[in-house]
Amino acid sequence: MRATFLYGAGDIRVEEVPDPTIQGPGDAVLRVVRACVCGSDLHRWHDFPATAVGRPMGHELLAVVEQVGADVTSVRPGDFVICPFGIQDNTCVYCREGFQTSCEHGHFFGTGGLGGAQAELVRIPLADGTLVKTGTVLEDTDEGLLNSLLTLSDVFLTGHHAAHMGRVGPGTTVTVIGDGAVGLSAVLASRRLGAERIILMGRHADRTALGVDFGATDVVAVRGREGVDAVRDLTGGQGSHVVIEAVGHLPAYEQAYGIVRVGGVISRVGVPQYESAPVGWASLFAKNITLTGGPAPVRVYLEEMLPDVLSGALDPGRVFDRTVSLDDVAEGYRAMDAREALKVVVLP
Repeated sequence: MRATFLYGAGDIRVEEVPDPTIQGPGDAVLRVVRACVCGSDLHRWHDFPATAVGRPMGHELLAVVEQVGADVTSVRPGDFVICPFGIQDNTCVYCREGFQTSCEHGHFFGTGGLGGAQAELVRIPLADGTLVKTGTVLEDTDEGLLNSLLTLSDVFLTGHHAAHMGRVGPGTTVTVIGDGAVGLSAVLASRRLGAERIILMGRHADRTALGVDFGATDVVAVRGREGVDAVRDLTGGQGSHVVIEAVGHLPAYEQAYGIVRVGGVISRVGVPQYESAPVGWASLFAKNITLTGGPAPVRVYLEEMLPDVLSGALDPGRVFDRTVSLDDVAEGYRAMDAREALKVVVLP
């Protein structure tokens, strides 16, 4: 089969490798229907050290089950499934408490002997705890619905996680920092949760226009001190009840604590590209700010959101604006890095 590997910064290759096989009774082997490129993939693409052994890439996918191990009961060959970006048993103490990305027995794609999702086939351990049937037949599922189902493997539910952890609800003012696919997903999720006002901070007009369609009431196209002042002006000087930081760089975090209202919440889902950040008097302590967020436990939200996507009440798949073949996946990375594409679908 063909699979994608990263050999160093900017060095993406598609190679022929052996097909994955069942290695344990709880495994499933999936045939990938579509995958995509994530912003966190781009972080690695920017700074991954050169290596003789490539790192398997990709962690968002829709698939059809090809084979299952002897103990798998929740899916069978032929089922059309969504696979979350984290592998979990869905039964350990952390899974039961709703934090499946910290599963005691879990894995992530590209680690612990697992391949990546930007491939033709992938082996999934803990299949019963991980895979969720779409409730549709692949052949009867149109392009738009396929893309929206794909967002339930990561990107939309990461945006939802940010809003959920930020305690977004009726009457709240939310500011979303970042007009990438996760930030736009957070806008859509905040609208679904009843936010009264949603301020989107982004500088790309095509993306912020989609954000307005998703529910943003205001757009702030400047950042840094100027951006903080603009949001404070929009909120009568008080700031935002919830700030969702969907970038992962320190200046975005600094912007967040400049914007957040007294007693408010900063919810971070942009994978941090820094090791430390201010949490002292001037940043969080003086204003009684809550700092939350982290890797989205997609599995806990997936079945709740699936009916809304299937009914068309939610259409998060609009974040995808380019499609490439697996052989051209390097072009997908380049296009996203150059801001020529918001989020790229990869077709094996």
